[in-house]
Amino acid sequence: MKKLMKALSRFLMVIYRVIDKLIVTPISRIIFNIREYLRSKNIKFDYIFNRPNFMIYVSLILAVVVFLLIDSRVITLVESEAEVITNVPVTVNYNEEAYVVEGIPKTVDIVLIGRKSDIYLAKQLGTNNVILDLSDYEARESAYRVYLSYTKSIDSIDYKLDPSYVTVTIKDKISVTKTIDYDLINEQYLSDELSVEAVELDRSEVVVKGSEDAINNIASVKALIDLSDEILTDVGSFTLDQVRLVAYDSQGEVIDNIEIVPTVMSATITLDTYSKSVPLEVRTTGTLVTGRAIASILINNSNNYSVTIYGDEEQISGITSVPVTINVDGEGQNSTRNYNVTISRPTGVRALSENNASITVTFGDERQKEVEISTISSRNLASGYTANIVGSSSVVVIVRGVQSVIDGVDASDINAYVDLTGYTAGEYDSVPIHIENNDPRLNFVVSSTVNVRITNE
Repeated sequence: MKKLMKALSRFLMVIYRVIDKLIVTPISRIIFNIREYLRSKNIKFDYIFNRPNFMIYVSLILAVVVFLLIDSRVITLVESEAEVITNVPVTVNYNEEAYVVEGIPKTVDIVLIGRKSDIYLAKQLGTNNVILDLSDYEARESAYRVYLSYTKSIDSIDYKLDPSYVTVTIKDKISVTKTIDYDLINEQYLSDELSVEAVELDRSEVVVKGSEDAINNIASVKALIDLSDEILTDVGSFTLDQVRLVAYDSQGEVIDNIEIVPTVMSATITLDTYSKSVPLEVRTTGTLVTGRAIASILINNSNNYSVTIYGDEEQISGITSVPVTINVDGEGQNSTRNYNVTISRPTGVRALSENNASITVTFGDERQKEVEISTISSRNLASGYTANIVGSSSVVVIVRGVQSVIDGVDASDINAYVDLTGYTAGEYDSVPIHIENNDPRLNFVVSSTVNVRITNE
């Protein structure tokens, strides 16, 4: 570090000596000689320089000299520098009715080179026009290499374009008629209690223009209906203008290098609200302590609590209940337990009348009884097969719960079935029996199995 400082000190000393020898000393001698000469002629030196008019004349002469030197670039106040103007739009000149041009860049960068003052003036004028002139080009299979041109606003600066040229392909433009469909977008902004009942477009076809390759790549043309429009707030029919049209390929990607005529259209949207009331179904996970069972379940202090669901009719028509799940693992030692649950929307449901519920579960001593059933169905059998029970289908099911609950259970309340997923033609022994249980107050135990014969239809 000390060596560096010594070297820097010696360098500055050399510069000082050069300036003193070449500038300070000569100028000082000239001023001294002028002063002595004026004194020898009995001219009052101080009197001349103190006169106001003399100083004005000197200042004016110096200003004119400096201006002429700078204007003729004998003196340059600021060295030449470069500055980049990014994202300058490209103006393309070609026959848009006859041709399609591929490979045109949307923007380019311009590098301006010159004095800082000239560059600043060029930027302020804002006339940085980049032009791709294809007016004399015609369609062909091979690509053209065409240079871009730039209209300079200041002649004193140089410029470079990035890129300076482009490779473009010019193709003949053709037009075809396409049928249109629609897509609903921004559905999340539509009120949860509303659904789209119907959509009517003001036209069924549009004209699509483009190159033959682009036209052949079109899989569909759709009107994008924006459900976030501020007029779509209530039940009724509404007309949306300026509905945008978009073409898609077979992969669902938007095709940009085509022209759709017209570019927009109108659509009439009919909004409706569809709802139905369904019970809240409580499901349980976990196992109670031994010897205890669920005696009752109250939802918001009701034995038969229902919620209203909203959505499209075709989506919610098959929903018969809304499930909620509580964890009863290790419970039963106390007589009651309260749960606060969040109600989740089933698939297809846009809104619920309630999003939370309070569930009160009471526990009692577990009892059991045996119920004999003779009806056993089959489920999940592949198409083309028929299944039959071989031998007796009468089995005993053990029903467990508090006494007041199991007293009301008989054979007609028990849905027994065999799961034949993956089974093919043949006879199968000891197929397990399952019980469909939608009542969390009950537990079913069946130890019997049945023999099943599966035949081709």
